[in-house]
Amino acid sequence: MQFQKINHSYIVHVEEGEKVMQTLTNFCIEKGIHSAQISGIGAVRNIDIGAYDITNKDYIHRIFEEILELLSFQGNVAIKDGEPFLHAHITLGTHDMEVYGGHLFEMEVAAVGEFIIHDFQNKNTLRQYNDDIGLATLKLCNL
Repeated sequence: MQFQKINHSYIVHVEEGEKVMQTLTNFCIEKGIHSAQISGIGAVRNIDIGAYDITNKDYIHRIFEEILELLSFQGNVAIKDGEPFLHAHITLGTHDMEVYGGHLFEMEVAAVGEFIIHDFQNKNTLRQYNDDIGLATLKLCNL
């Protein structure tokens, strides 16, 4: 991984073979990023995405082993259980121009992984378990 800091933001290059969620989470922990917005593009493989089934309160998973274009990565960082937690959704494209998307669990960079992290420099953005939904959701305070 390589990075460059510009003001309160980072340009992060996740390198070939690195796991994206693991690398970005570790980066946020190391840099003390508690609240942020993340976007990205690239080419990825071994992708685990899902769609949340609110009735069963569980994710439906789909695995893509092949190399796909990462057309869009949109996510945020908030504190969950005392640590930075990334929540991201992605859009993927095939070489036939088909598109898939969903909640990202993990993926590996196949060629390029370029991400922008905008650090809000706020330690009050929290994620807590919501019994009604069955997920840890944002719990925001008005400061």
